[in-house]
Amino acid sequence: MAVLERVHSVLLNAADHRRRTGRPLVTLTYAQSLDGSIAVRPGRPLALSGPQSQTLTHALRAVHDAILVGIGTVLADNPRLTVRLVAGADPQPVVLDSRLRFPLYANLLQRNGLAPWIATSPQAEAERRETLRRAGARLLLLPTGADGWIDLAALLSRLAELDVDSLMVEGGAQIITSFLASRLVDQVVVTIAPLLVGGLGVVDKFSLPHPCTFPRLRRLTYEQAGEDLILMGEPEWSAE
Repeated sequence: MAVLERVHSVLLNAADHRRRTGRPLVTLTYAQSLDGSIAVRPGRPLALSGPQSQTLTHALRAVHDAILVGIGTVLADNPRLTVRLVAGADPQPVVLDSRLRFPLYANLLQRNGLAPWIATSPQAEAERRETLRRAGARLLLLPTGADGWIDLAALLSRLAELDVDSLMVEGGAQIITSFLASRLVDQVVVTIAPLLVGGLGVVDKFSLPHPCTFPRLRRLTYEQAGEDLILMGEPEWSAE
C-alpha cells in the first residue's frame, strides 16, 4: 500500500529524530466522514473505516513503537490497541488521563503482554494511583497546563526517555486538536469514508485556551482502500 510505504519510509529515521528533537516521531491517524465528522456526538463511537482501511490501521500500529489515545476513547470504545489484522508486534499503549478516570475493567488491563502507560497529573488521587499500579498499569506523572490537560511536550520527552522512537496517535477530537495546536505532529494519515454524518468535528479550535493556526499538509499521497480514501501528508506550519 502506497500510504503504508510512505509512513514506513519516514519511520526509518525515527531513532535519529528522537536523538535530534528529544521526542518520538509522531504519526496522527484518524477516520472521518466526508463532512469532517468523527462521531455522532461526544462519547458515542462511530464505525467509519471499511475493512481495507481497518487493515491499514493495524499495519500502521505494527510499525510504531507506541500508540496513544485519550481517556475518552478508553471510556467510549474500551479498545485493546493491538495488532490483529496483520502480522506484527503490538505497540505500547499510552493513555492520556489527567484526572485518572481509567476503569479497572478496561481491556487494556485485561490483555496479555504490554500493560498500559497512563499519563496523569501528580495531583491525581493517590489511592487511585496505587489501585491502578496494583492492576498492572504504569503511571507517568507529568505536569499539566492551565487548562488541566497533560503537557504534551513533557509527555513526548518522557516517552523519548523510555526509548520510544515512534508514536501513533489515534483520536478523539480533543487529542487530535491538542497535538495539532501544539505542533507536535510529523505526519498525518486520514481515512475519509463516503458518508455524511453532521456530527462531532475532528478539529475543535474553540476548545483551546489560546488562538492557534493549523497546518497545511504537503507531500501528499492518496490511496483508495475499498470505498474509503486514505490521505497521507506532512504538516507545514505557518510562521504565525
